[in-house]
Amino acid sequence: MFTMFDQIISIIRKAFDQPEGFIPLHVPQFNASDREKVLSCIDSSYVSSVGQYVNLFEENIEGYTGAKKAIAVTNGTAALHLALVLAGVEKDELVITQAVSFVATANSISYIGADPLFVDIDLKTLGLSADALETFFHDKTEIRDDGKCYHIASGKRIGACVPMHTYGIPTEIDRIVQICDVNAVPVVEDAAEALGTTYKGQHVGTFGKLGIFSFNGNKIITCGGGAMVVTNDEELADFGKHLTTQAKIPHRWKFAHDHIGYNYRMPNLNASLGVAQMGKMESYLENKKELADLYNKEFSELAIEFVNPPMDCSPNNWLNAIKLKDIEERDAFLEYSNDRDIMTRPVWELTQTLSMFRHCIHEDLSNSQKIYDTLVNIPSSVRIK
Repeated sequence: MFTMFDQIISIIRKAFDQPEGFIPLHVPQFNASDREKVLSCIDSSYVSSVGQYVNLFEENIEGYTGAKKAIAVTNGTAALHLALVLAGVEKDELVITQAVSFVATANSISYIGADPLFVDIDLKTLGLSADALETFFHDKTEIRDDGKCYHIASGKRIGACVPMHTYGIPTEIDRIVQICDVNAVPVVEDAAEALGTTYKGQHVGTFGKLGIFSFNGNKIITCGGGAMVVTNDEELADFGKHLTTQAKIPHRWKFAHDHIGYNYRMPNLNASLGVAQMGKMESYLENKKELADLYNKEFSELAIEFVNPPMDCSPNNWLNAIKLKDIEERDAFLEYSNDRDIMTRPVWELTQTLSMFRHCIHEDLSNSQKIYDTLVNIPSSVRIK
């Protein structure tokens, strides 16, 4: 077993041309263009939520993804919360999502006072299974006289569905949206990890009613902290942007507000870095594809399963992963690799196992458990050439 572990470590060190020393999981890359934009913002004195770069960053994301509107916010969790509010989710409702996800997905649902309801993932996409979703709706829900979908056993309304594009790999999102449309449930795409990923020629995050992208420090591009909500509903977007500014009614000096709002607007300082990073997006995607292709080739020669995306997509290859035999081998490799300065990580703890979500309804999660037991993320940073 340790011979195999040494072979994996050798492949990683070869990929990064680093025979010794620490190799992180995923770190940002900055250059003179990043510094120039940030210094320009500082010199302007507009470093908070008003300034040219916030609007410009929104326009960049609209142009890049094809979404009609983008709303710049402080982080991915805030983006999800805002998107769920805009989707109409209310207290005591249920929101369908997946247990294989960062805890922010379920946390954002809880901010509204709703509960996540966990449906299994697909082993190929690592995201919400369209088959499992369809079975759930058929067996466990009903459309009532008000035209809304309800969970039969609990009597609660299904407020939304939040599929997550895990590690930048797209779910079968067209089918998921179609299934949810038939059942009168809006889709909010958690595309936090998936900027740069397209599915059947369309950018993920733009299939559902709303979608979100994150620009946290470990994402494919970063502005330190920050995120975007995207939608093709322009009226909804205008209302969303209003809510992010504490729902303040524009006026030269009055402080008047017309809704309960949020202090979610992205600072101009963060947006300036985001604009600079967007200029390198295509080169980053090419760099990360080269790394994924190298990994795929090397691991296939060792008969180690490398996680490849499904057909009909162009992934951003944000975080690469391999699958090991079982949880014992997974844990042994995690300890062995981290002891040798190779940063590796498992899948997040399955959300329904966390103490604050153990009360939540969940379907059979066999695939989720299998991925938890076997998958390991390996170093995936953009490589400096």
